[in-house]
Amino acid sequence: MKLPGCGSNSHNHTLRYLKIAALLCGAAILFSGCVNDIEKIKAFNPSEILPVVYAEDFETTYSDSGMVRFYLKTPELKRFESDGTSFIEFPKGILLVKYNARREMISSISARYAKQFVREKRWEARNDVVAVNSKGDTLKTEHLVWDENAKKIYNDEYVKIISPDQVITGVGFESDASLENWRIRNPRGNIYVKLNRESSKQGDSLMEPLPSRGPVNIGNQ
Repeated sequence: MKLPGCGSNSHNHTLRYLKIAALLCGAAILFSGCVNDIEKIKAFNPSEILPVVYAEDFETTYSDSGMVRFYLKTPELKRFESDGTSFIEFPKGILLVKYNARREMISSISARYAKQFVREKRWEARNDVVAVNSKGDTLKTEHLVWDENAKKIYNDEYVKIISPDQVITGVGFESDASLENWRIRNPRGNIYVKLNRESSKQGDSLMEPLPSRGPVNIGNQ
């Protein structure tokens, strides 16, 4: 009399389960690898990381009603468009000069880094920011925001203002767009001095000179 098999079917079922489990594990690993590859592809997608406009040694004037209002100069310019966001980056610094209707300088701002948020009409300057108004007052700070819609310039950081007869320091700065009517929200002190304006300007240039060439007029902005 033959005795019933005591392990053949069970052994086959076990092998089948092991094969299925191995197949599922392999599929999971493969799927995970594909997801990672997709994420890597997204991260390096040129449409997301590459600028739509790139320029070197760039100079231009911004005009309104046929009159020059701004002059911009930068060693490098990059424009990005992504997910409804549009901004222009100036990674190597910027010089922005504002003029009145008689083409007299009202103010100027220079920095080692800047960004313009096009739709929001907001500029941000960082790193060795120097702003000068028509009176010769010089503002030095590390971060400055210009809101074109609100027509004001401001920050919440340490500032130093050098005028012909005093040096004022403090935290938090507010001004109109021409830097004429300004105030320091939390002043820390005044130092009354008589400065040599020519010598005080030495070393304030924050960018290397660019090749000399006429600015390009790009019309109304």
